[in-house]
Amino acid sequence: MPPVTADLVTPGYLYDWVVTQAGFARVPGVQVAVLVDGEVVLDAACGVADVSSGEPLRSDHVFRVASHSKTFTAVTVARLAERGLLRLDDTFDAYVPELERSTVGRVTLREALGHTAGVLRDGHDADFWQLGAPFPDRATLLTSLLDGEVFGRGEHFKYSNLAYGLLGLVVGAVTGVPYAEHVRADLLEPLGLADTSPELDDAVAGRCVTGHSARSPHDDRRLPVAPTTTGALAAATGFCSTARDLVRWAAALCEGSDLLRPETRRLLHRDESVVERPHARVRRYGLGFEAREIAGRRVLGHSGGFPGQITRTWFDPAGRVAVSALTNAVDGPADAIATGLFALVATALDGADASAGDDLDRWTGRFANLWGLRDVVRLGGRLWTIDPREPDPFAGAETLTVDGDVLRPEPHAGFGPVGEPVHVLRDDDGTPAAIVVGGMTSWRAEDYERQRQTHLAS
Repeated sequence: MPPVTADLVTPGYLYDWVVTQAGFARVPGVQVAVLVDGEVVLDAACGVADVSSGEPLRSDHVFRVASHSKTFTAVTVARLAERGLLRLDDTFDAYVPELERSTVGRVTLREALGHTAGVLRDGHDADFWQLGAPFPDRATLLTSLLDGEVFGRGEHFKYSNLAYGLLGLVVGAVTGVPYAEHVRADLLEPLGLADTSPELDDAVAGRCVTGHSARSPHDDRRLPVAPTTTGALAAATGFCSTARDLVRWAAALCEGSDLLRPETRRLLHRDESVVERPHARVRRYGLGFEAREIAGRRVLGHSGGFPGQITRTWFDPAGRVAVSALTNAVDGPADAIATGLFALVATALDGADASAGDDLDRWTGRFANLWGLRDVVRLGGRLWTIDPREPDPFAGAETLTVDGDVLRPEPHAGFGPVGEPVHVLRDDDGTPAAIVVGGMTSWRAEDYERQRQTHLAS
């Protein structure tokens, strides 16, 4: 891979794209971070931390990152296995005596890590997910699991927060200290993840964002969602963190890191289950990590869904690239933003060797007309035209080459003005003031917005 710099991934454009996505989604706030080869090249936030107060969202605000917790739990269990303190084929009843005579007691740690244990997801009464009751304590968790078998072991992939709660109890039994205490000492403090906590506590509560409900079908107003702790499910969903800490956590899971042995890392990251359902995207899961292909790269990570907050992190362990997007609304488009952001970064890096033959930045800008927005952006050593309203930035995107005083798209079939040159109109100082595509003019976005506001006010 060629040398990687922040310049290749144009962090200013990445932020502008995120702000546009957040604006069209009408989400209260979005916090994002991008890491490339160990360097955090973007650490930013837009919107508000709390709709009621209007407090601006900062990059050091803390989010409830929910099922990101499973990545920490999986690594914690794997490191205990590396030290010979447990085996992944051990069963729960070896560590949780209350399960000695139950079917769930015969579930292995590996089955729990990969969600193939066949047990209940959240229990028969899971209204704690909408704050109708406290999250379960140890006794409630174990009671929920005594008749918690739904499928046979290994029969189906069946996501289970309860099983991960049990893994937290196992960590406590093996180490002799509570799960949270062990994770802090074994992972968070050595890695310098100072903004990450296994549970909401006094140290981070003052910097936590406010979660929000979805928008009503009748108006855009959202209700604030009260904070809560997660009891015995902290190992499944309790973690608090920032986007910056999450991409740094991802860096510790990439190739070249010594946090895990290479063979252990490969075991956690390889597909344990492939989930195929009609009319749905194929999903893949390892041991504590989800897998997907984005921009031709196999990436890993996890989502998080907490009352009032939706989050997502993706990373390429071979390419050492990570992105994280955190939102403070239950309908926040964290997955779409993180996925699109990763695609932009990967495309920029993959185009690092392109022969520019020109100062490409002199062609770039955001342009608008009656029909919408269009960006001309440099990604690596190539120019692209992108619609920033699209969650997939490459839906309808085209590469452009400089040809004298025009830009030419690659020839292909299509319904729009395909193959027609993009004419760039410039100010006296050479700054692009407008582009003409298929005979239609799009002006610099800020100029068009001023005209739009003037028209609305008249």
